[in-house]
Amino acid sequence: GSIFDRSGVAKRLVDFAIAIVGRGPGMLPLVSIAVAMFLGGISGSGPACAAAVGAVMITAMSRAGYPGSFSAAVVAAGAATDILIPPSVAFIIYSVLVPGASVPALFAAGMVPGILAGLALIIPAVWLARKHKMGGLEAHLPRPPFWASLREASWGLAAPVLILGGMRMGWFTPTEAAVVAVFYGLFVGMFIHRSIKLRDLFTILREAAELSAVIMLVVTLAGIFAWALSTLSVIDPITHAIVNSGLGEWGVLALLILLLMTVGMFLDGISIFLIFVPLLMPIANAYGWDPVWFGVILTLKVALGQFTPPLAVNLMVSCRIARVPMESTVRWVVWLLGAMFLVLVAVLVFPQLALWLPHKLGY
Repeated sequence: GSIFDRSGVAKRLVDFAIAIVGRGPGMLPLVSIAVAMFLGGISGSGPACAAAVGAVMITAMSRAGYPGSFSAAVVAAGAATDILIPPSVAFIIYSVLVPGASVPALFAAGMVPGILAGLALIIPAVWLARKHKMGGLEAHLPRPPFWASLREASWGLAAPVLILGGMRMGWFTPTEAAVVAVFYGLFVGMFIHRSIKLRDLFTILREAAELSAVIMLVVTLAGIFAWALSTLSVIDPITHAIVNSGLGEWGVLALLILLLMTVGMFLDGISIFLIFVPLLMPIANAYGWDPVWFGVILTLKVALGQFTPPLAVNLMVSCRIARVPMESTVRWVVWLLGAMFLVLVAVLVFPQLALWLPHKLGY
């Protein structure tokens, strides 16, 4: 994420998207979400995407007359689609915890819900912009030339094709794809766009080390927690109590979603997966829920949590860039949360939205 932020890929993708959709009320919010979805095929990290897109789009939206609180909310929500669109860090962690769910199957299962989530976010974002007459100056800003912006964005457009195509062709594993993405980003930033200098490498590596250290600490402590649950024989009584509670399959599922939505307001996605998946999988197995479908449901919930105050990690990043307090975004965030929640409900009611593509690809 840090590499693609500094490489200028996001800026060039934004210019290309504007060249396609044009200028006008609501177009910059649309571009913000669309570019965030596209970067999901490169980074797979919501906060990294929020930083990359926010650095470009929040300034552009402010110049066009959008309030900072609205811009921060749109960027944070759009970046939340990143953990659904492959390659996704969340799916990789889930596959480690649930051996029955392979990474390729999870990546394929997240594609359709991820696209639906992005489209669902675009509708209220554009509607709110036009309803409140935001972006009055946008129509007067220049529209980038199509062919020139396409040429500039071509290296960024090629990245998801290389990463996803390489995994599909068997050239490298999902873990190795992260290494390919890093070296590709460095190549583009250092030799094509020349926006990354040798002196920047230390800063990039330091940021990556800090983020990795936090993740590994959480993984370690969550592993101890899971071991304690297993040793103390806590999981089986909880599973038995919930399954025999009389709520029924849909009642239990609604209870789990409510639980995860509550903890998602205070915990980050990785912590939720590492702490709650060992508790929830026995319940899922008891009801015969498909582990891939259940993984998509959990990831959709985590995506919602990434822009649900008070611990909305994406929103923290975008609010810092926009220099606005998080509470000022709530009036906009509730609409975007509602839109993505409808996608969660749709995947709950129609599991084939998640399972159709992996079955089609033979996973």
